[in-house]
Amino acid sequence: MLEFNTEDIDLIVEAFSKDLVLAFPTDTVYGVGVKLGLDNLKHLKSVKNRVETKPIPVMCANLEQIESIAVVSEQTKKIVQNFLPGALTLILPVKNLSKEYTNGMDTIAIRIPDEPFVLQVIDKLKSPLFVTSANQSGNQTSLTYEDAKRELPALDGIVYGTCKALQASTILDCTNLKVLRQGPITLEQIKSVL
Repeated sequence: MLEFNTEDIDLIVEAFSKDLVLAFPTDTVYGVGVKLGLDNLKHLKSVKNRVETKPIPVMCANLEQIESIAVVSEQTKKIVQNFLPGALTLILPVKNLSKEYTNGMDTIAIRIPDEPFVLQVIDKLKSPLFVTSANQSGNQTSLTYEDAKRELPALDGIVYGTCKALQASTILDCTNLKVLRQGPITLEQIKSVL
């Protein structure tokens, strides 16, 4: 297993460029991710033992990247401007991607993490990442690199560091403004900016 620190931006970018699956700290919990791509998605799912019916969320570095793969309404733009980067995952209508990326769904889950090293990596990679929690599907979420290593022995590499919130992000379905998972950001906060 390759080992990195959060300062090793170029090495981490190189690893993702080679389609490796890495676990790394985010602003919420430990994540496991791979560069956007269909074969990579299969590789990530096998490392995580993820069931085929559950789609994997995407991390982007900025609004432009989000708009390259999803439909962003004016209302959604307001939400992005007020809460991202941050602990909020948005469910948006997908565009420019085959449904194989989303397990046949018309929507895709996307967020911009409030974690500078992750944003630098995505920016330098010039590609979003598929990212999900660093644990075996159905198991407790990993909050530390020890958890991630124990949960995912088939990882290609790990980035050492600490997570900030230690709580998974709020998931907001932007197609109907419903919270699907409560995290640090509430529906009241979101509605207050709309």
